[in-house]
Order: sequence, then C-alpha cells, then structure tokens
Amino acid sequence: MLGAATFDMGFQTVEYVASALVDLAFHEGGPPADPMVRQAEILAEIGMPVSIGMRHATPHFAHVFAGDGYSSAYYSYMWSEVMDADAFASFEEATGAFDAERAKALQDHILSKGGSEDAEALYLAFRGRMPDATALLRNRGL
Repeated sequence: MLGAATFDMGFQTVEYVASALVDLAFHEGGPPADPMVRQAEILAEIGMPVSIGMRHATPHFAHVFAGDGYSSAYYSYMWSEVMDADAFASFEEATGAFDAERAKALQDHILSKGGSEDAEALYLAFRGRMPDATALLRNRGL
C-alpha cells in the first residue's frame, strides 16, 4: 500500500511542470498569433515527452488570463508543495514531527508573522536557508 503512494508521480510532476512552464512563457511577451502553435514551440523547447500531455493545455487556462491576480502563477502550487516538504523536512532532520524547538521556530518565524515581513527573510529565519525541491522529490519517490 505504501509503495503505491508514489505511483505515477514522475508522470504527474512532468505534466504539471509543463503546464507551469507554458504559463510562464506565455507571460514573457506579447500575445502569440496562434497560442496553440506557441504552446507546441514551448513544449519542444523544454523537451516535453510527446507521450505525456500537459495537465492543463492552453485552452483550459482561461483563468490565468482573466486578471492580474493569477497571471503566470500556476507554478505557485508546486512551489507551495516544495516549501511544505522542505519545512517538514526540518522537523524530520531534528527529532521528528513533534520536535518542540522546530515547532517554536515555525511559530515564531512563520505562523505568528503572517504577511507582516518579507517572506524570504521569514523563511531564512525559520530554516536557515531557502527551500529546495529535495524533500518534495524524495516524497514523490523521485
């Protein structure tokens, strides 16, 4: 059962990241004459395997063009998973999920601060470094 938890994670990660990269590329300049042609060009540029489709192809992405609040931000779902996994890894590197020192650091540097200070500075104060994808990849069996 536990082994099945990471089944298909490579596929899921690639299809998600492809959509995020296409989204970012679409916001790097003026609108393309033909969005589907531009999507194909971007996928070719990143070396997207033809056997894996994007999680959300361009026609499904109407919401990312609906206003400034979501423009080029599809990647943020994956980035939040990176931060979550990296933050939890700090507990695993200590004594475990209930490590009192790590819990206090999380409370003092993240939870109690909200958006009152620069997010990068808060995470650095909590973790001592910026998050990286190592814990996320490990959790996904990659």
